[in-house]
This record gives sequence, structure tokens and C-alpha cells, in this order.
Amino acid sequence: MLDLAVEAHDLARARTGKEIPGVRVEKEEHPYALVTTVQVETEEAERLMQKPKGTYITIESSALLENNRQIHQELIKLLGEKLSLLLKDLPETASALIVGLGNWHATPDALGPRTVDYTLVTRHLFHYAPQELRGGLREVSALAPGVLGTTGIETAEIIRGVVEKIKPDVVITIDALAARSVARIATSIQLADTGISPGSGIGNDRAGINRETMGVPVIAVGVPTVVHAAFIAQDAMERLWQELNQHPRLREVYKYLHPELVQRVIDQLLAPFGGRLMVTPKEIDTLVQNTARILAGGLAVALHPGMNPEEAYLYL
Repeated sequence: MLDLAVEAHDLARARTGKEIPGVRVEKEEHPYALVTTVQVETEEAERLMQKPKGTYITIESSALLENNRQIHQELIKLLGEKLSLLLKDLPETASALIVGLGNWHATPDALGPRTVDYTLVTRHLFHYAPQELRGGLREVSALAPGVLGTTGIETAEIIRGVVEKIKPDVVITIDALAARSVARIATSIQLADTGISPGSGIGNDRAGINRETMGVPVIAVGVPTVVHAAFIAQDAMERLWQELNQHPRLREVYKYLHPELVQRVIDQLLAPFGGRLMVTPKEIDTLVQNTARILAGGLAVALHPGMNPEEAYLYL
């Protein structure tokens, strides 16, 4: 299953050779980003897309890779606006629990905990500070529960226990995703109102974190930090086929490169890793840190009515 809805939609269209019934796609162009909204509306679309019914908003921007404060402020503003759309049914007094999913000891999987590090938390102010210090803020708390391998506890169990105790009106999860294309690493932010299944992108499904399991709305925010090695190999072979097919003398070779043969070779190469070898850039530590700051800024803008993007960036 693909983590990104835009990739799942493209794959479903390629597989069926037609538009997917029950799926609506809208695109918006912004100065530094392209925003694609995919709405999965029917059970048939859910089956074909292999994504739960709901709204998926993807912000694509190569500027996420740049260390440009002005552009990052614009992206924080855009992210805040799109997050606010998913939170529009909540009152201004609603409280939120931000959950940073992932393993802080593994850099490609540390996006969630790093975002929690930068998050503006205010729940303690609502309990201990004077009223004048709460203006324009919502009650926000944050949690980085770790992973099953280091805690021995299912992540969903930890979150559910906290939710039952502090009773937030919404849970917002932050997680690293797996992409189909290397071009999407640290350049795409996906927002979804469907919740999340931690580890699903790398074939390691855990208990779902969604409205059904938590009892409150769950908004999922994710950024791709890894790509399956198999996808890179497949893309390389597809480009090779295109090159071979353009040269008359090499077309005979092209005829013998059947997809089944190529897939068998890829499977043999990845067999020592169980077919699940993941690839990430060598500068992933910097990318995760910068992206975490932008996500935390977007959360601050969306959750705190009195916060603007410039102020949010200062808190980072």
C-alpha cells in the first residue's frame, strides 16, 4: 500500500486505464507549491485506491529542500490554511493532542519526535497561568510515544490511554512516510482526516490510529523520508526500456526485457533484505530538522487563532 494518496491515485488510474469513480481530484497552484486534494468518496474508490474514505491534501514544493526563511514562512502559512480546513468543524476552544510517531533513534523515522520538539504546547498555561496569557491560543499538548521495539507497548495503546485521560477534542499525528518516487522525499506534505496505520508504508502494519480507535477525530500529517529500493530499480528499468525502444538497433533487446523477467531480477537482488530495502538521502538529518520546523509552524498557525506565520517562525 502506498502512503501518499496522490501516488495511489496515479497507480490506480494506470492499473485500470481510466478515471477512478468516486474519487475527486482538485489542484491549486501557489507561488511556491502545488496543492492536490484527493477525496475518496465511495467504497469502490476505497478498494481501488487502497485508501480509506476521506480527504487527502498534498502540498508539493521543492522549496522545502531550501534553507530560505522567507519561503518557509509562506509554506507555514499555506500549511496552516490547509490544516485549518480539516479542523473547521472544531470550535475555537477545542483542545488538541499532537503525537509525534516514529523512532527518534533512526533519523529517517524521527520526523514525528523532532516536530514535537518544536511544537508550541500550551496545555499547562490553561491550567496554571492567568487568563491574560491565554489569548489567541488553544489548549495543545504533545506526545512522542516511541515505537513498539523500544517500549514494548503498541503505539495506539499509549495514545488511547493519554486520550482517555486528558480528553482532547482532536488528535494530530505526525509521521514519516514512504514514497513511490525519489522526487517526493522531503518535498511533499500530506494531510488526511482518515488517521493512520503506523509503519504501513514499509510493510510493518501496526494498530490503526483513527476516529474508531481513539474516539475523537484524528488528522494525519506525513512527509516522505524514504523510498522502496524496488521502486527505484523499476523506474530505472522503465527509463532503460524507453531509451532502447528509441534506437532501431536495440529494439530486439527491448523485446526480451519482459516485465516479469525484470521483476524477478529485482526480487533476487532484494531477497537478502526480505524485499523491503529502503533508501534515504545522506542529508536526511538536515531535511528532517527543517521539515519538522515547518510542520510545527503550520500546526501553530492552524491551532492558535492569535498566531501568524511570522510569529510561529520566531517560536521555532
